[in-house]
Amino acid sequence: MGKKLEERKEDFKKALIRLEEALKKDLNDDIIIDGIIQRFEFTFEQAWKVMKLYLEEQGILDEALAPRSTIRCAFKHKVITDGDIWIEMMLDRNRTSHMYDEETAVNIVKLVKEKYVGEFKKLKEYLEY
Repeated sequence: MGKKLEERKEDFKKALIRLEEALKKDLNDDIIIDGIIQRFEFTFEQAWKVMKLYLEEQGILDEALAPRSTIRCAFKHKVITDGDIWIEMMLDRNRTSHMYDEETAVNIVKLVKEKYVGEFKKLKEYLEY
């Protein structure tokens, strides 16, 4: 694997560790909620970019240029196992980036904890092989 991919994998792993650390905090604190949202956004960005780079290094270029097409391509080539959750994750990431609503933020944090972290971990495991 190329040096750039290895660096991107490390960035993704560090972002995931930081997200998991934040999820251990008091989820009733607004500042913690805000921090989790920010760490989720960053982890998602690292995740789709590492998938894109991985697919490029494998010679699979199926128009993996943006998050949605990268997710579709990663699902098609079995890098990720649940494309629907990844698309949902992308949409939630977009929601958090473009507006702020406390109820939406709390709901997204719940999804991050219950579903999205698990998907990030599966991607990390895949990339470690």
